[in-house]
Amino acid sequence: MFAKTKPSHARQSNGSDTEVSAPVVLEQLVRQAEQAGASDIHLQMRGKLADVAFRLDGVLSPARTLPEEIAERVFGRIKFLARLKTYQETMPQEGRISHDELKSKNDIRVATYPTVTGEKIVLRLFNPETAKSLEELALPGEAHAQLEHFLRQTTGLLLLTGPAGSGKTTTIYSCLRRLADLGGRHIITIEDPVEQIVPGTMQTEVNEAIGLDFARAARHLLRQDPQVLILGEIRDDATAQLAIRAGLTGHLVISTLHAGSCRGVIERLFTMSADHSAIASSVELVLNQRLIRKVCPRCDGGGCESCLQTGYGGRLPLVEWFRVDESARSRIRCGDAGCITAPYPLIDLARSLVQQGVTDEKEFKRIFGL
Repeated sequence: MFAKTKPSHARQSNGSDTEVSAPVVLEQLVRQAEQAGASDIHLQMRGKLADVAFRLDGVLSPARTLPEEIAERVFGRIKFLARLKTYQETMPQEGRISHDELKSKNDIRVATYPTVTGEKIVLRLFNPETAKSLEELALPGEAHAQLEHFLRQTTGLLLLTGPAGSGKTTTIYSCLRRLADLGGRHIITIEDPVEQIVPGTMQTEVNEAIGLDFARAARHLLRQDPQVLILGEIRDDATAQLAIRAGLTGHLVISTLHAGSCRGVIERLFTMSADHSAIASSVELVLNQRLIRKVCPRCDGGGCESCLQTGYGGRLPLVEWFRVDESARSRIRCGDAGCITAPYPLIDLARSLVQQGVTDEKEFKRIFGL
């Protein structure tokens, strides 16, 4: 993680100087976010000011405000670099900015949206060079072992679940890199969007504007003779059934599915596919994960310039898992998900980290809503 520094406030300017300031201010924002280790920059117009916040370790932290005349030009600059319509403020837009456009370490994904107080822009920072290996994820030992074992299989379905921002995409890219390193297999991904380029793989993107969704892309790409298929997300019944069938017909399949627990994954699959026998035979491993913030080592949680007064620095994954064995398959075939119980539940893993002083009670309660 980059060293964290407290952002300074933008210099207010008038007249023609604002034209010069807008590109400079935008570059400063991106640089400050990178130094802080932020994953996103949020810019929100509120009357005569724009609020700027950084997402640090999964939590939004106020960074600065921009006066209206500079904010408008910064918003326009972002849209211009992202090749969006600079005059469009009443409809959402999405685009990208290459890292060299802003002299930054990260490529940037841009999303705009109109709100009742003015336009909102979110900049997602991602740097392919900082992609983590499986070892660098720091998964709990048994979860890591289960994942390694699955990646060496030739068939079966791995499903990851967890809320937005729980690290699922990071885990999938680490799996993708491990598969590429193992070599010898044709690996195809279907993503929305591709965030990291992984050599040795065939990466593709969905394009719903032309009707190329996950299900249609998967149907066509299965004719490309993949041995490993990675689906960014199972969003509908058709995609679920394709993933299940691929896992049964000699493919190793990895995807994500929104559910609250390992059991919830199987229960949701029941609603997406009536063929419980196929579900039982295809699903090999389920991972449910969260990210929990660590106490800042420099201030011991008290808040300092290094952690932007948050008291936290960096995050660790909490991962519970369930390996589907023959006993579980028998019950799943009968439509019974009651057997899906993680041997090391998330809440127990988090409580252990609190007891070790790695995190604190406040963060524990935030993660579990207690």
